[in-house]
Amino acid sequence: MTEGAVHGGVRVWLRLEGAAVLLAAVVWYASSGQGWGRFALLFVLPDLSFIGYLAGPARGAVVYNVAHSYVLPLAVAGVLATLRPDLLPLAVIWLGHIGFDRMLGYGLKYRTAFGDTHLGRIGRGPSMEGK
Repeated sequence: MTEGAVHGGVRVWLRLEGAAVLLAAVVWYASSGQGWGRFALLFVLPDLSFIGYLAGPARGAVVYNVAHSYVLPLAVAGVLATLRPDLLPLAVIWLGHIGFDRMLGYGLKYRTAFGDTHLGRIGRGPSMEGK
């Protein structure tokens, strides 16, 4: 188990929350009348944050976490809902992406390595245990 990662029932609940966010985003998007091609294209956009890892694991984790935290897309959704409701689907797609990642067990990253997340170790290689 990765030090600092949730486990057991808490980990299951966090993954279920991710699934619920994904489901809510898909249901909302379906009711918006927007095209699914747009959804598919924009759904993968937050993963461009992987590029941050070219600057090392510490900087990469910051960039990744900014793009994969619920805080920013919820703030954007709040602003867009009042100022530009036509752009609100962008924030909903972003939230759906984050929910999908959480459902699969991809959590926020620690600065030690890409695979060290708050939901546990992903991938292969050394973990941050004992560091």
